[in-house]
Amino acid sequence: MAESARHRRRPAARAGAVAAALALVAPLAACGSGGDGGTPTINLYYPPEQNLQKVVDDCNAEAQGRYRIAYRVLPRQADDQRVQLVRRLAAGDTGMDVLGLDVTWTQEFASADWIREWTGQDRADVEQGTLAGPLDTARYQGKLYGAPKNTNVQLLWYRTDLVPQPPKTWDDMIKQAQDLKAQGKPYQVLTMGAQYEGLVVLYNTLAESAGGKILSDDGKQAVMDAGTVTALDQLRRFATSGVTSPSFSNATEDPVRLEFQSGGGAFQVNWPFVYPALQEADPELARKVKWARVPGIDADTPSKVTIGGVNLAVSAYSTHPAESFEAARCLRNARNQRFSAVNDGVPPTIEQVYDDPEMDEAYPMKETILEELKEPATRPLTPAYQSISTVMSAILSPPSAIRPEQTADELRDAIADALESKGVLP
Repeated sequence: MAESARHRRRPAARAGAVAAALALVAPLAACGSGGDGGTPTINLYYPPEQNLQKVVDDCNAEAQGRYRIAYRVLPRQADDQRVQLVRRLAAGDTGMDVLGLDVTWTQEFASADWIREWTGQDRADVEQGTLAGPLDTARYQGKLYGAPKNTNVQLLWYRTDLVPQPPKTWDDMIKQAQDLKAQGKPYQVLTMGAQYEGLVVLYNTLAESAGGKILSDDGKQAVMDAGTVTALDQLRRFATSGVTSPSFSNATEDPVRLEFQSGGGAFQVNWPFVYPALQEADPELARKVKWARVPGIDADTPSKVTIGGVNLAVSAYSTHPAESFEAARCLRNARNQRFSAVNDGVPPTIEQVYDDPEMDEAYPMKETILEELKEPATRPLTPAYQSISTVMSAILSPPSAIRPEQTADELRDAIADALESKGVLP
């Protein structure tokens, strides 16, 4: 998920409320399941989100006593979230009802029969008006297993006092950065290159932008075609161009943000959470920073940028499935997606929400986000994604050591082996 649910930021005016909000929510995680006076409790296991309790309260009021949603806060780190969910689902735990899944987990959980299919009117309600890219992440073998609650996508952030027009390609960006360096100006292109999911996201964006296929369309075979080799060459050239940070091969999202805020970077490829953070940390620098679509490989072909986000799934072991589906629909409806977008900085999956005037201040970059979301890249859709991500990040690191043809062969073999694992199940 590198980006996805892990790296949310709320608008700066609301930033001070984080600790208090989480302190109010966190104790619920220790509560047991069960109802109160006959009212079913729908246990929502979801990553920390500052204002999600308000959404839960509104959905509870709307339920009028037919059920009560209890927000059980998952750990902050995605790997820890997944471990908790996997262990409990593998044990057939009936105390879990609605689950907030990173978009890269939905297929794995569906293949393990841990989550229920969305069918009938429930499915129709979810599919109506939802962007195609997020919906793709919620499907497995042609069936819908998740309701996309929020999505996410990286943007190019650039200094307008240094760069009059944003570059269209990575090569253009490298050349502009090298020119700035020669002039003794801030020049670095900052993004994530450490051995973790963020590096896989970067490579996936380059591969999709080059028209490459990592896996076959059915997700069952490793392909690593010519486009993926082009992407490997682009990543290597970037890493060895002299315009990255010295810490590039160890860089993750928040350190990249902080490095850009320190003034050394002319460009940053990162998630939208950097915008409110910069507004709060350095308003003067923020006035010089604009955003654009992430550069592509070819000037005539727009980039395809990897999406993140969270899908709502209903546990196969829930004893209240009908109420759980209804609760999930409420949590991710257009009204609540707008509230979460404005208050918690999580981009909506329902397209019409972007037209709401309330989005203008919180999301001045909303048109660029929507533009990328309409032509997105998804990470390989397979139950074995966790295994694939692990081997890919290891082989791609450090990017400066990539040898395009040889690395592609190595990735193809390692991915083929990872596919045989059918996902990292307990």
